[in-house]
Amino acid sequence: MGIFGRTNDAAATTAAAPAAVNPDLAALTGEYTIDPSHTTLGFVARHAMVTNVKGKFNDFTGALHLDGTDPAGSTASIDVTMDSIDTGSADRDGHLKSADFFKTEEFPQMTFRSTKAEALGGDDYRITGDLTILGVTKPLTIDLEFNGAAKDPFGNERVGFEGKAEILRSEWGLTWNAALETGGVLVSDKIKLSFDISAVKNA
Repeated sequence: MGIFGRTNDAAATTAAAPAAVNPDLAALTGEYTIDPSHTTLGFVARHAMVTNVKGKFNDFTGALHLDGTDPAGSTASIDVTMDSIDTGSADRDGHLKSADFFKTEEFPQMTFRSTKAEALGGDDYRITGDLTILGVTKPLTIDLEFNGAAKDPFGNERVGFEGKAEILRSEWGLTWNAALETGGVLVSDKIKLSFDISAVKNA
């Protein structure tokens, strides 16, 4: 992903003028591993038309290739263990793992593979890729904000960013629902995704 930024105006990068990239950004180029202990892959669904239910996935792996001189050359991949879904309710999590929703015994993983990365200006980036759920693959676009780069007390070189996206779960075959007596349905079709990611540069 093109997770770069925080340069002054004179060193701003544009897709039309890659030669103007700040040399400091080139130091970010390399392979990174997502740190699950400092990363959150979250989601929000509307419940009963009146409130939001938040959840996350606790077990996942991911890798980034960052290109500091040409953000468009950056890539990302994430593999999520669906049995690790966590909404704070064991009963609800069990239902989400069942045949009504994720069918985790048959489809144990959700995956994302990037196909395009774009620098939007400043600290803003966009990545597009293929999201696969229940064996169905559809495009997903994620808007990102670069949060910075630093070396932690253990000598690890880290980058961090926040992202958000929205999907219609029905497009991936997640169609279970229940009608409400007052109108509407129990679970929204629109799901909001959120990403708060820390990645460590490989040695």
